[in-house]
Amino acid sequence: MTTQRTRLPGVGTQYDISTRGGRHISVVAHQDGRRFVGFYQPDDPDACQATVPLDPDEASSLAELLNPPDTPDLGTTELDIDLVTERIPLTTQSPYRGRPLGDTRARTLTGASIVAVLRRTGPIPSPTPDFRLEAGDELVTVGTREGVDELIRIISGT
Repeated sequence: MTTQRTRLPGVGTQYDISTRGGRHISVVAHQDGRRFVGFYQPDDPDACQATVPLDPDEASSLAELLNPPDTPDLGTTELDIDLVTERIPLTTQSPYRGRPLGDTRARTLTGASIVAVLRRTGPIPSPTPDFRLEAGDELVTVGTREGVDELIRIISGT
């Protein structure tokens, strides 16, 4: 099992867990204590099957159930890598306006992830591939500088 930690400036930290069985689980720990747990398709790292929002008390209860105080630490490997977080505006000129998020193939093509969409009606954390993008959305992305720059190019259609 490996755990990858990604700092999300202004948001918190994302932990991506790959199990020995090949499953991918992601936990976004917000600075205010909220947690979002995401479960991904085994054959497609871009396809989030479901997310579960947890308030701080729920997250603590779940953590205790998963690893009670008298259980020995099973040991995980954390990879601390240098990533950037950036907001990408979706303009009326974007070829992805009105299309599902999955059409961008963001992670597959760039290695960068779209972890949230900021919409005038409110934020959408961990959007699913079928989430429809609209002009005026801001995509909160995480990845290497090169990956995020490539995603900016793809989203803008240039």
